[in-house]
Amino acid sequence: MKKLTGRRAVWLVLKRELNTRLRTRSFVIGTAVLLVLLLGYVGFQTALAGSSDKSKVGLTGQATGIAKQLQVAAAQSGRQVETVTVTDPAEGRKQVEDGDLDALVSGSAAKLTATYKSALDDQLRRVLDQVAQQQVLDGVLSSAQLEPADVMAQVNSTHVQDEALSPEPADHTQRLVLGLVVAFLLYLSIITYGMMVAQGVVEEKSSRVVELLLASVRPWQLLLGKVIGIGLVGLTQLVILGAAGLLAATATGVFTLSGFATGAVLWGLLWYLLGFLLYATVYGALGSLVSRQEDTQSVVGPLNIILVVGFVAGINLLLQDPSGTAAKVVSLIPLLSPILMPARISTGAAAGWEIGLSLASTLALVALLTWVGGKIYGNSVLRIGSRIKLSEALRG
Repeated sequence: MKKLTGRRAVWLVLKRELNTRLRTRSFVIGTAVLLVLLLGYVGFQTALAGSSDKSKVGLTGQATGIAKQLQVAAAQSGRQVETVTVTDPAEGRKQVEDGDLDALVSGSAAKLTATYKSALDDQLRRVLDQVAQQQVLDGVLSSAQLEPADVMAQVNSTHVQDEALSPEPADHTQRLVLGLVVAFLLYLSIITYGMMVAQGVVEEKSSRVVELLLASVRPWQLLLGKVIGIGLVGLTQLVILGAAGLLAATATGVFTLSGFATGAVLWGLLWYLLGFLLYATVYGALGSLVSRQEDTQSVVGPLNIILVVGFVAGINLLLQDPSGTAAKVVSLIPLLSPILMPARISTGAAAGWEIGLSLASTLALVALLTWVGGKIYGNSVLRIGSRIKLSEALRG
């Protein structure tokens, strides 16, 4: 049978993988589950943000007179406090116990008592302290025949002068969360679709379908077409998740950095392509060493361990300090760059030369592993039976 040209052979294999896998139930369900989880996370963050700066406080007895002061003090500290008058302290305690009130405040303005269920929010505690302290201070200043308003105006106008050597961006938290989400999605996609390449190779080898395919295409064409095809399936899923996540986060106000987030997603897609090419060829090559699906995990296990250990270590370093030396060094290791470098880019911690160096080294390793993986695949894919040693596959 006549061999197809290289470009057409790769295209046909690629098209076959796309048509087959994009229509599978597992792809649709997997994408839907990840989409629900992502949107659920955005919704959770929205609810968390909405409730974290809001409190409902019951006022009883003499404390009912501080309602206005409490709301003003809370507003100045960036918190919203809703006050309700409670005539029966026992009923107020029950509302606290049931969770209807965050706290029940009683006593005089200068000596307040806050009753809460298990823990009192630190910011709310500071606001209550501020109201009580202000009341005491007003009394002391009045007894000294000083005008409390004038004294407090002078006090409030005095601030410490600060000088940050490495100022942290005001949006640091959003950037860090975005970086962690990008790293997780890239890790999940690379390991999931990389395993899919290995399992696909083993399936074709065990069913002897590969023998029919290699009658028309060369081994490297078959492997390359499979890698690109499955990679595009993963890319499709990431685009869906990225677009949906950006729209949901922007609409709910979880992320105010819509332009920055879009750039982070685009960087993530680029690094996914590099990372997938880096790992998928190796997954495919390792899969060609065995003839049974049960043996797949044994040959790809070491590669999975590299990914898992690198991901866990990298996430911990990002949480500690994304601009630190350790995070910088680990993100420059080509095997880990596709996961950690886009996360550091999202946090704004990666310098231009670091991005350039990691791109160049990753591309170089992609070329090397593609050549090595193609050689292993070509020497092993037609050999049915027991597991082939890696040294034998390299020798041919």
